[in-house]
Amino acid sequence: MAERLPVVLVTGFLGSGKTTLVSRLLGRPELGETAVIVNELGEVAIDHHLLRRVDERTVLLGNGCLCCTLRGDLADELRDLLSRRTRGEIPPFRRVLVETTGLADPAPVLNTLLAEPVVMHHFEPGAVIATVDALNGDGQLDREAETLKQVLVADRLVVTKTDAAERSSVDALVDRLRGLNPAADLLEVSFGEAEPALLLAPGNRDPRHLRMPEAPRHADVRPFVLFLERPVDWTAFGIWLTMLLASRGADVLRVKGLLDVGGPGPVVLNGVQHVVHPPEHLDSWPDDDRRSRIVFIARGVGKDEVEESLAAFDAAARRS
Repeated sequence: MAERLPVVLVTGFLGSGKTTLVSRLLGRPELGETAVIVNELGEVAIDHHLLRRVDERTVLLGNGCLCCTLRGDLADELRDLLSRRTRGEIPPFRRVLVETTGLADPAPVLNTLLAEPVVMHHFEPGAVIATVDALNGDGQLDREAETLKQVLVADRLVVTKTDAAERSSVDALVDRLRGLNPAADLLEVSFGEAEPALLLAPGNRDPRHLRMPEAPRHADVRPFVLFLERPVDWTAFGIWLTMLLASRGADVLRVKGLLDVGGPGPVVLNGVQHVVHPPEHLDSWPDDDRRSRIVFIARGVGKDEVEESLAAFDAAARRS
């Protein structure tokens, strides 16, 4: 290979809009010949369905992009992509875009590109893009050390959901971000729409030189998934979810799912702490499994507790 391929990192806390941003990017012709690696925390890859993932290994999109799952170590995945390309199993690609889990520390991910010999020979660090939620970002900077790490490492700071936040709150968050990382380019976006050229321009940070805050222990943060065998009443489910988030919203960091409400396709459920985004109705299911599936990432809230609460509410709704 004549030149090393850039690896662009898209990071950001849970629910900050990474997948929406990546989904929009994948629809742009400028992203052709890009391999996309998605690393998701959870037992069921809801985000992969939203990216129209259709098999267990790799998706080839119409504009030439490849999407695959990070099943283990990033260095292993990058080496495997090279091998598969050499064997002709996948088309050529000119860059790699990695979407991390929302709890990821970005510095070790970048260090992989600078420390592993084979990877270092074929790849180089590209831009680091960090999404920050205009609705929740200020509080997350106060509470979550991962958010602060992601902001400090970034070459591009992307403030998302600006359409849903008060202008004064957005301005205050932007001022805070500029103070934390004045060297980063800052973009405000709605619905994930951003110019690829602005996002993908080469970065200028060497993560080995960064001083990062100590990572908090997340022993009490657990992902779990609920499968529902029967179609759900969307109105009743919405009331239950609203009640759950009203009482435990600070601990339910992320909720995302596909709900069978009796239509030809599922309803996409997407919530971050106290905020639930407007539902999206898909025309069809992305696979043969038509059960409702809901992924939670929660702190100190267990699967049994949520399952029992939903079952009790569902039983009461059916009796009334």
